[in-house]
Amino acid sequence: MNILSIQSWVAYGHVGNASAVFPLQRLGAEVWAVNTVQFSNHTGYGDWTGQVFTGPQISALIDGIAARGALSRCDAVLSGYMGDAGIGAAIVDAVARAKAANPAALYCCDPVLGDDDTGLYVRPGIDAFMRDVALPVADIATPNRFELAHLTGLPTRTLAETKIAIAALQALGPRIVLVTSVQTEETPPGCTDMLAAEGDAVHLLRTPTLPVRVNGAGDALAGLFLFHRLRTGHVAEALSLSGSAIWGVLRRTAEAGSREILTVAAQDEFIQPGRMFHAVSC
Repeated sequence: MNILSIQSWVAYGHVGNASAVFPLQRLGAEVWAVNTVQFSNHTGYGDWTGQVFTGPQISALIDGIAARGALSRCDAVLSGYMGDAGIGAAIVDAVARAKAANPAALYCCDPVLGDDDTGLYVRPGIDAFMRDVALPVADIATPNRFELAHLTGLPTRTLAETKIAIAALQALGPRIVLVTSVQTEETPPGCTDMLAAEGDAVHLLRTPTLPVRVNGAGDALAGLFLFHRLRTGHVAEALSLSGSAIWGVLRRTAEAGSREILTVAAQDEFIQPGRMFHAVSC
């Protein structure tokens, strides 16, 4: 399995490609990582050093990969945080080139925009770019609950409302949608839900809420969900395996009291989650 992953990179910690690439490699995928930034650490620390790459620089790297004849062997493109519209345009162009070379290739777009506790934290216009340009060409989208509500303009207070919002997001383009960090009126205290839909079928995975909040978990989850959907062909199985794996990693991160997600120390969770949770139809 070959995955072209176009995301940010940090030298210290695990977000973007520094969070998604290793789990995919640990599962046996070949990952062609194209970094949109190179920072010392993620921006949640408040200060960092490094460089932001431009759209033309990203496109030049895709040119080099294409020159090797590799795009015909690309099974999927994975993208996350887009710093500006120029990088976004380069990613969408890379998707078009990969699909032209291999029509079976999938595009998994993690529409990173914000969260409940931070609100919208991307540059002006990025949310419109995601909605109007990136998502229409995506096969898979992996928003959190905040991003789902923002992109669709629909409420997500109840499970029924969330399912309607998922259908609205599917209408924009992606036939497969994974929604993370879901808390509805039906979610029991002390639990967090994830929902995954393909077509009209919707599945729910419920896990105990953990006392941890770290950056990069969503980046790893998007990659894991893409991998397992490619490998199994079943969205419910992909939800169960990816959700259980990331819960196991976060559990061990919480137990260690770590500020960074324990991507390496807890790597066995990617292969065999210590506790399996199973998705159910809803």
